[in-house]
Amino acid sequence: MTDPIQLPDLSTGKDFSGDAFLPLYTTTVTVDGGAVAHGRASGRARSSDGALDLDLRMPAELGGPGTGTNPEQLFAAGFAACFHGALSLLARQEALDPAAVSVLATVAFGRDPEDGGYLLHVDLVVRWPGVPRETATRLMKRADALCPYARMAWRGTPTTITLAP
Repeated sequence: MTDPIQLPDLSTGKDFSGDAFLPLYTTTVTVDGGAVAHGRASGRARSSDGALDLDLRMPAELGGPGTGTNPEQLFAAGFAACFHGALSLLARQEALDPAAVSVLATVAFGRDPEDGGYLLHVDLVVRWPGVPRETATRLMKRADALCPYARMAWRGTPTTITLAP
């Protein structure tokens, strides 16, 4: 029998101090190019702790076989899980039961009309039966300000790109 999953000990008021970014968790995922030397088409993604180890494949809509996970699916899963966690935290702080909450994330990959590069568009749909619409909407707005994926979508995120020695 497995141990029950414990809720994280996070809050909206006690997890920070000072003026600088304070990492609470850091992870590293390495992607290689696989058989055709293209991370999206034939790559493999592995986390440093070994918990994530999967093949990446292009979706059929982009000319791939559609037989594996693609980056947009991983991003959608991360965004939905993170937003769900933020909303759940806020709900519990207001003595609401978040058990029925589900978050559907749709990620669209496409061309940027400004420069021909690529963009992602994200749509989140929250289902929360049994909670008044006004209450859910108010908490969703707060979750949008709390969730780091949502904050990244609105503000951008500090990124560095370097060549390893």
